[in-house]
Amino acid sequence: MSVAVAHKVSTTGSLALRQAAHEARLRQTDLAVIHVVESLDLDIGAAHRAGISDEVTQVLKEAEFSGLTWNLHLVTGTQDVADTVLRVASEVNAEILVIGARRRSPVGKFLLGSVAQTLILDADVPVVVVKNRG
Repeated sequence: MSVAVAHKVSTTGSLALRQAAHEARLRQTDLAVIHVVESLDLDIGAAHRAGISDEVTQVLKEAEFSGLTWNLHLVTGTQDVADTVLRVASEVNAEILVIGARRRSPVGKFLLGSVAQTLILDADVPVVVVKNRG
């Protein structure tokens, strides 16, 4: 079992990462950081891994979770980000999924759909939603 977090480089993404680390520590399990990109070749993959690893390490250190075991799952998902996150969460045997959400207008929700909404409705595990207060 693990705690999965749908990671995105953003303020809300950092908040979700902190919450996921907290959940992993409470459950005494590891953290699976799921980061979806449109395409991935060797150079881009190495750059993403280095940058994301640095960010995760920094966030965990600041939140005093530096001893937590975590793994980065850098995957491509050009068609449906939510399905990709759910697939990887299932593969890592996640017992909970932590996601970040941003505020959107009603028209924005209607026109664009929502990855967060799909994750909440379609996940087979509990979903913790973290949002920025601002």
